Amino acid sequence: MGSRGNTLMPIIGKMYCSSSQVVLVVRRRPPMVGGGGFVVTNCSQKVVFQVDGCGTLGRKGELMLRDGDGDAILLIRQQGGIVQALSIHKKWKGYYDYDGLQKSIFSIKEPNACFPITNAIRISVEPKTQGRGRDWDFEVQGYFPDRDCRILNSVGNIIAQVGVKEEIEKVMKSKDVYHVIIQPGVDQAFIFGVIAVLDYIYHESTRC
Repeated sequence: MGSRGNTLMPIIGKMYCSSSQVVLVVRRRPPMVGGGGFVVTNCSQKVVFQVDGCGTLGRKGELMLRDGDGDAILLIRQQGGIVQALSIHKKWKGYYDYDGLQKSIFSIKEPNACFPITNAIRISVEPKTQGRGRDWDFEVQGYFPDRDCRILNSVGNIIAQVGVKEEIEKVMKSKDVYHVIIQPGVDQAFIFGVIAVLDYIYHESTRC
């Protein structure tokens, strides 16, 4: 189901890859903080990542992924301009600040607005690899608002899965708390960069 063996697959950095499967918990920030984002904790309740939404940053179409100490890892922006306006797909890009220069790491195409549930969301890692058979590297299947979706690589292996434990759903009757299972070797920061965009697309905790 997961990545092959314990091979690390860093997209943002090796420090975000684990040699074993990881289960992390996502909690939405209090509703009174408009577009405030969410926090990600491990089994010891330690904050591993946090995502600032547009209510925190003060800019629509912009998200920030931070580590547990609050240091910025990734800036994620919705693309604009004439090319974007003419496209049937809205596009997001994730940028890593490298020596003061913003380096594009990945791009995400939103599903077609006419078919938001059935259309897979495609993710491309940048820079693009020459000779690649597909124009994308990962895709999201399932429906994020139901907390029932998976991120797959280009050969169909599940690298991360979003879900809600039954006991949590019964007690809280809410999908503000859910878990993400990430396979060995997979870049966890990349996964939560993707989840941040999914959260915004579906008008959830990061969106004003």
